[in-house]
Amino acid sequence: MSRIAPLSLDTATDATRPSLEGVQKKIGFLPNLFTTLAKAPVALDTYLQASAILGKTSLSAKEKEAVYLATSQVNGCDYCLTAHSLFASKAGLSALEIGEARHGRLNAFAALARELTETRGHLSDEQIAIARAAGIDDKKIIEVIALVAVQTLTNYLNNVALTDIDFPAI
Repeated sequence: MSRIAPLSLDTATDATRPSLEGVQKKIGFLPNLFTTLAKAPVALDTYLQASAILGKTSLSAKEKEAVYLATSQVNGCDYCLTAHSLFASKAGLSALEIGEARHGRLNAFAALARELTETRGHLSDEQIAIARAAGIDDKKIIEVIALVAVQTLTNYLNNVALTDIDFPAI
């Protein structure tokens, strides 16, 4: 049972209702993550804006989902692991690839995200050299850092709130 009760569209404020309706339209339902974030409208707005902007990174959908899965695995967020397993499968990752991404083994992006999260950004010269050798340039390193940061926000929220998982298990 969730420690922070999510809102519903009926109980949402006039400030958050349009954002929640937009999420519902885009995803097809209104996930508990968003109705929990809506308790703090500035947090909901921050997450939605950051997510929209990060949708424009140079990483492919598969690469982004690998980052999200590796980060969520390290942070122990069952909610995000369930949600991003579904999104990763829709992006074309197989169940085996999803498992590999969770453990940072699918590709260099998953490995970098795992290392960033485990070390809280304190990467060694060798780790950065390995990422670069795998084709991750400075722009993409920074984009992965941004993706990890935003994913960590939702990981921490769900871990604190014990958000009820409302995505189907993959």
